[in-house]
Amino acid sequence: MEAHELHCTHVDAFRFFTPDAVPRNATPLTREDQPAREQPGCLHANMDLYKWAVKLGPLVPGELLLDAFELARDIRTVDMQASPYDLHDWGFSPIPIETDAGKLAYTTHQRAFADRARPLRSALLGIVETTQRRSVGAEHRVEETREPRVEILTA
Repeated sequence: MEAHELHCTHVDAFRFFTPDAVPRNATPLTREDQPAREQPGCLHANMDLYKWAVKLGPLVPGELLLDAFELARDIRTVDMQASPYDLHDWGFSPIPIETDAGKLAYTTHQRAFADRARPLRSALLGIVETTQRRSVGAEHRVEETREPRVEILTA
């Protein structure tokens, strides 16, 4: 693995790098630059769609929540297959990412997950944007209907 370049773009995955691996990543990552660096093909970013669906709670339709969960579950399976863990006892074969065949298998999964994630990400962003617009609109309507404040000063 030492001969391979690392191109991690997900800060939550990067923070688990060993001290020896940190300088080998193509770009150092911080929480502050996460929006600029994160890629829609990243397995971890796509698993996070489920996290955001849960955080948005009742704003998210059940079907969207379930789709995000199923995507995260499927991604986690591939993520574990590509890790150094032996999952044979659970019926999963390894994806040897240090080989050309393993890299091809991994990137094939990565592209398919990105395709599945795209409409989920769009739907979640739509929910956030709609909620923000309604919230700002509601605040504005409340301000318009308030009586002017009259302060009574007593001596």
